[in-house]
Amino acid sequence: SALPRPAEPGSPGNGPDSVVAVYGTLSDLLSVASNKLGIKATSVYNGKGGLIDDIALISNYCVFLICVDPQTDGRPQEELTGSHTDWLTLNVGGRYFTTTRSTLVNKEPDSMLAHMFKDKDAWGNKQDHRGAFLIDRSPEYFEPILNYLRHGQLIVNDGINLLGVLEEARFFGIDSLIEHLEIAIKNSQPAEDHSPISRKEFVRFLLATPTKSELRCQGLNFSGADLSRLDLRYINFKMANLSRCNLAHANLCCANLERADLSGSVLDCANLQGVKMLCSNAEGASLKGCNFEDPSGLKANLEGANLKGVDMEGSQMTGINLRVATLKNAKLKNCNLRGATLAGTDLENCDLSGCDLQEANLRGSNVKGAIFEEMLTPLHMSQSVR
Repeated sequence: SALPRPAEPGSPGNGPDSVVAVYGTLSDLLSVASNKLGIKATSVYNGKGGLIDDIALISNYCVFLICVDPQTDGRPQEELTGSHTDWLTLNVGGRYFTTTRSTLVNKEPDSMLAHMFKDKDAWGNKQDHRGAFLIDRSPEYFEPILNYLRHGQLIVNDGINLLGVLEEARFFGIDSLIEHLEIAIKNSQPAEDHSPISRKEFVRFLLATPTKSELRCQGLNFSGADLSRLDLRYINFKMANLSRCNLAHANLCCANLERADLSGSVLDCANLQGVKMLCSNAEGASLKGCNFEDPSGLKANLEGANLKGVDMEGSQMTGINLRVATLKNAKLKNCNLRGATLAGTDLENCDLSGCDLQEANLRGSNVKGAIFEEMLTPLHMSQSVR
């Protein structure tokens, strides 16, 4: 039997459009007609407009008319129900993806993809020669997004940059996926490594740095490292953690140790000419036999440093600046402090036995309990008001 184009009851058809085998019941015929013509068929009429209510009234090779539900307005059923089950092919950056309209629409109804494909031809999407919709985006980053819209799980193959997928998700407005990606990116970042730098690692840095280049080590963690006998001249250790380090016999000439943590470190016999240790913390450190004296006249600056309980016995500190530093309970036996600035320095219970304090400035310093035995030169009252 031939099926013409859908027509209203009693109106003439436009000629045969499809040929189907008639079998089963009238409901079966209506279902076949609906699928063939992409409509919702409700009733069958003969060529003269008469209603057919029994499948037996249809003879072989007869022509009959199909009545369309007036509420459907002749549109395909999938458009009326909003199921969007028709298949689409996307050409994303030259790579083809086949999916259903419902996949692109239902999961994220407010996304760009949903607006592009929710209503047919609403956006005027461009198609290539194969009928695939053209999308000028990266296919490798689009694939995880499409799979997410299919099953709701974020799965990214090895070698795919999550940041690229995140940018695509933001571009297409896949809000729920953006949150998943941000968490995944955060979890994929390596944990911050706060472990101290070892001697081997630091020596490698030193060897790779030209002698005329400044090596910047601000804020680095060298805690407990063995840096003894190394050439550390002019290195910037500002605010670095050098606590409990072994710096014995190291050359720290003109190094910047401002606000560095040197507590408990060993700097015995280190070369500290012209060193900058402003406000550094060297509490409990050992600086026995250190040389702070620069023949060129460059003075070491330890102003405001915490030197509580340090052992600086036998150190050469001519002209050193220890202004307002704390040397409480420190050992400075047999030190050369000629011309040193000790104004406002806390020297409480400090052992200065055998020191050379000629022309040293102790004005305003706290010398309560300090030991001045076996002084090499007399200490004049003009040098210390208090």
